[in-house]
Amino acid sequence: MEITTILWREWLFLKRRFWRVTFSQMVSPLLYFVTFGMGLGRVMEMDGKPYLYYLIPGLLAMTTMRSSYTSVSTRISVMRLHEKSFECYLYSPTRMHLLAMGHILAGALRGMYSGVFIVLLGIVSGVRLAMNGWLLTAVILNSLIFSALGFLAAMMMESHYDMNNFTNIVITPMSFLCGTFFSLDGIPEALKWVVNIMPLTHTTRLIREISFGGSVSRLSMAAAVLFAAALTGGCVWACYREAKA
Repeated sequence: MEITTILWREWLFLKRRFWRVTFSQMVSPLLYFVTFGMGLGRVMEMDGKPYLYYLIPGLLAMTTMRSSYTSVSTRISVMRLHEKSFECYLYSPTRMHLLAMGHILAGALRGMYSGVFIVLLGIVSGVRLAMNGWLLTAVILNSLIFSALGFLAAMMMESHYDMNNFTNIVITPMSFLCGTFFSLDGIPEALKWVVNIMPLTHTTRLIREISFGGSVSRLSMAAAVLFAAALTGGCVWACYREAKA
């Protein structure tokens, strides 16, 4: 019941603000596409293909990541720190694990919605991704991971300043360092080790390999599932921690 209620609320929010939400989801991907895709996509090659073929899967991973993270972290941090309305959940007979899962699913769905625009950009630009169950699984895992990360961060931070710092220190570097725009082969080994333990690296690798008919990396798939499970568990723990505070 809790999950259904949260998803219904998010649906009403999207329905009433459809064009504003849709436009906001399109701006950043379009900027990256114009800057990197149209600027470098036809004159630069990666792995023997035009750079655009490398860029679109990376944009799909990054866009679903940022949209999932932002939609949850912003809502929860505002509810906790500004409106103080999150306390209503704590005083009601709401089951904390379903509360966390509902918000994580809502954020993941928002992230997947933003991913539709990247797929359309690929079709328009002539880059057709291999639409199959594995690609959908990789995008779902990516959205769930960062939706859960956004929820957990919003539950742990005690001010909007801390929330902005977390985004700037963790999310922004991850957006550019995890193979979304360029190959990791040329970076220093020490930095490569750090990048390879980041969740976006594994989901980007999965999405890129699957997008053009490649094999599924078992290591990256296992890492993505582990990240999703661990972060979801952390979210449930944070809800119980907040309820006892």
